[in-house]
Amino acid sequence: MKKGRIYIVTLILFVTAAGFIVLRYKNKETSAYELLERNGPSAKTREWTITRNYATSLIRSLKNNPGDPKASLALAALFIQESRVTGNHVYYDKAALKFVNDVLKKDSANFNALTYKALLYLSQHHFADGLAIAQQAQKINPYNAFIYGLLIDGYTEMGWYDSAVSCTDQMISIRPDIRSYSRVSYQREIHGDYPGAINAMKMAVDAGAPGDEATEWTRVQLGHLYENTGDWKSAEMYYRIALEDRPGYAPAYGGLARLALAARNYPEAIGYYLKADSLLNDYSFKEELSDAYRIAGQAGEADRYARLVIEGLSKDARSGQNDENIGHYADRELAYAWLKAGNYDKALEHAMLEYNRRPENIDVNETVAWVCYNKGEYAQALPYLKMALRTGTRNPVVLCHAGLIYAANGNKEAARASFRQAMGSGSGSGPNIPEALKDQSQRVLKTL
Repeated sequence: MKKGRIYIVTLILFVTAAGFIVLRYKNKETSAYELLERNGPSAKTREWTITRNYATSLIRSLKNNPGDPKASLALAALFIQESRVTGNHVYYDKAALKFVNDVLKKDSANFNALTYKALLYLSQHHFADGLAIAQQAQKINPYNAFIYGLLIDGYTEMGWYDSAVSCTDQMISIRPDIRSYSRVSYQREIHGDYPGAINAMKMAVDAGAPGDEATEWTRVQLGHLYENTGDWKSAEMYYRIALEDRPGYAPAYGGLARLALAARNYPEAIGYYLKADSLLNDYSFKEELSDAYRIAGQAGEADRYARLVIEGLSKDARSGQNDENIGHYADRELAYAWLKAGNYDKALEHAMLEYNRRPENIDVNETVAWVCYNKGEYAQALPYLKMALRTGTRNPVVLCHAGLIYAANGNKEAARASFRQAMGSGSGSGPNIPEALKDQSQRVLKTL
């Protein structure tokens, strides 16, 4: 449901590093788009006041020279940053791409424009296209750390992990900072090294300025790593620090909601999810809210939010079918949405659409395997599961899925090993696994 995890790091940090700030823009001679009014806490901050002052000088510059590529790319950065603040990716991605393409029409080798275009294609989950553009930009400037970040993102999403690791080494050798440390963390995580991932993410947090969205997003990711290793107290601490340093930060509320749900405090979990959903337009919150309502016995609300997820993702995917500037691939997210709605055929349809785009990605293979399992096609799930596990992931949800698939295929030894690896490591209450999946896994484990 969310944007690709690594892409989000790129989006926040590049725009922050570029120093471009958001404005409300109404000059139709320069742009067919305008920034929309913010809602919630972000509309009342000193940061927002400062952005408007900066906006005035940028608008004046564009009025004097409408074809200025630097100003056009500045506006693209502004739209990208606003998409992060509001979650309105469909609108703002389209707006940003308009300015980027205007620059590229005049200068097809403009390095900054190419990096923005690669960034935006990754945002839309057009991973192969985004990677190809990043490779083009890297030939122009092979010593730029940021472009290696885009290459890491593209290679990872395509499932080409050796290339991603190589680029990670290159990026951190050029510029060890919050961007490169966060990528080191994710590469370690997907290869099963949670202690190393936590250490690198701590370095990323320390490299950022408290309160910046980049820093607080990174802090929330650190909290999630602690969730996956069973240290819920540390996870909660980092979520609360994020809210203290950046009040109203929706991802931090999402983290607290997961912890409340794991503690079976359903009213509190629902409250946190509702808060997060009110602050940021992100379908992942609605999906998790649907799960929380269902566990709490409120089937009507659960079904309502499940429909909102499917309808919203489908609308976003259709919105750009006739427009080269937009078109978000959301088939993996839709596969899970349809799976939870009980329509396994539609789930498999979307899972295979995504698989055909990037058959080597471990998350996509895990999605196909899990859909096949739910359809009762246990043998068909095995080759996809094998691909999903090939990096040595220790993600507890993936390992629970693996245990159930192995058990259904009669491989008791592999099933036991997967379940114990998923639930037997870490401290405290163990890794935070969704309640229904954890209960199902424990029941099956007892029969092996």
